[in-house]
Amino acid sequence: MKNLFTRRIFLQSSFVTGLVSTVKPSEIRAEKIEIPTKLTFLFQGDSITDGNRGRNTDPNHIMGHGYAYGVASRIGADFPEAGFTFYNRGISGNRIPDLQKRWKQDTLDLKPDVLSLLIGINDVNAVFAKPNESLNVAQFEIGYRDLLDQCKESNPTIIFVLGVPFVYPIRAKKDNYEAWQKETNERAEVVKKLAKEYDAVLIDYPAMFDKAFKKAEGEYWIWDGVHPTVFGHELMAREWIKEASSKMKFLKKYKY
Repeated sequence: MKNLFTRRIFLQSSFVTGLVSTVKPSEIRAEKIEIPTKLTFLFQGDSITDGNRGRNTDPNHIMGHGYAYGVASRIGADFPEAGFTFYNRGISGNRIPDLQKRWKQDTLDLKPDVLSLLIGINDVNAVFAKPNESLNVAQFEIGYRDLLDQCKESNPTIIFVLGVPFVYPIRAKKDNYEAWQKETNERAEVVKKLAKEYDAVLIDYPAMFDKAFKKAEGEYWIWDGVHPTVFGHELMAREWIKEASSKMKFLKKYKY
């Protein structure tokens, strides 16, 4: 287990590059920010996290092309001295039972210091597509809790970043949407509950997308009701960094 209290001090300015808001030179204030070193960030989940990632060690494709890539590329480029490591182990179609089966190899063995988890929409899909194999909400919570407990036992100082699942009435999801929304919302409440219990960072993606839909139509952000577009993934990456900065103060350099 790595020591999260091994840190280096960097001098940070609020005037930074990238897709962030700018400030006037007179407003620039330098302050000392403590930055942990050698942290391992792991992104877990289903196709939204998978992002068509590579299945080998080719560093050009290992993070996929979704929000996980957006988060890792930004942090890795801006804090190279910190020696962070980033993994993406999302797999398209995965549900809670699938994660449980591969949790040791694809999570515990990687020894994450920061675990980002977005799961649930395929568990909802199973309710309609494979009812005999689906988990009810109580079983979903038990399985989700099991994943977190295993991580906590392996690394008591781990930081959890839990994403709230979402669905919208776009394209095929217009059919039977009320039922989809009900099942998704019930699992979203489980994630919110566990986030409080495990002192995790909560990423409320539905609330974020609800605001975005006021600026452009739904398909601009989520093309099929579940999977984000390039622009939707960018919003997710920004939201991830913004909310995660509550636990990792060095991320406050980004002014979204």
